[in-house]
Amino acid sequence: MAQLIDGKQISNEIKDELKAEVEALNRQGKEICLAVVQVGQDPASCVYVNNKKRACAYIGIRSEAYELSETVEEEELLALVEKLNQDGHVNGILVQLPLPAHIDEDKVIRAISPDKDVDGFHPVSVGKLWIGEPGFLSCTPAGIIQLLKRSGISIDGKECVIVGRSNIVGKPMAALLLREHATVTVAHSHTRDLKEITKRADILIVAMGKRRFIGADYVKDGAVVIDVGMHRDENGRLCGDVAFDQVSEKASAITPVPGGVGPMTIAMLMNNCVETMR
Repeated sequence: MAQLIDGKQISNEIKDELKAEVEALNRQGKEICLAVVQVGQDPASCVYVNNKKRACAYIGIRSEAYELSETVEEEELLALVEKLNQDGHVNGILVQLPLPAHIDEDKVIRAISPDKDVDGFHPVSVGKLWIGEPGFLSCTPAGIIQLLKRSGISIDGKECVIVGRSNIVGKPMAALLLREHATVTVAHSHTRDLKEITKRADILIVAMGKRRFIGADYVKDGAVVIDVGMHRDENGRLCGDVAFDQVSEKASAITPVPGGVGPMTIAMLMNNCVETMR
């Protein structure tokens, strides 16, 4: 049976470290403020936003909530972002995605000041990531790096395969693994012989958005498997892109769903908020 990589425990360790750092900043009279903008009441977005607010409260980061109607005009949202850009008390700005169809997400992401882009989605943040300059890291990939390191899993020299090429996970994940001296392959919907590629991986990271797609026949004996997927199965229970019961018998280490990658995303968002004061 594979080692279970406990994202809850590791995220709690990180949040405790951040809490101590924030307490030290508060003693110096410095306060961190995160502005969270939510458009509409999408149920999943509400869960994510509430989790972020709870994490802020625990660590000692002040959070300001801006809840806008589903029908808000794009210009009004952009005006709010610009107001928050200019607010010297606000350190980080997070606009919860997805946005309604009538709003251009890319335009909103680009409107956020790169100095307050705690999601790490702005093109300036992405560019710094790829050329290795300090900056805000995309939260889910940064969390996966911490999961590996804090579980005692070496990345240097390993063959890593990422299934999925999104701007949120796949592409920044590749950049961070390269930074850790891994050999990286990115597979996607047009990849031929996917099974042969994934079976080469020492570390397999799956972010493809297909429920339980990756079975044991896609995985090399002793591989480390990181499951980024999040779905509901036929019984309404959470599951990932990986068939956990099968793959856990073959892998050396694996993340569960839930309780694996998910908690790390919020922990690394909090880390980016604290980064604004470092």
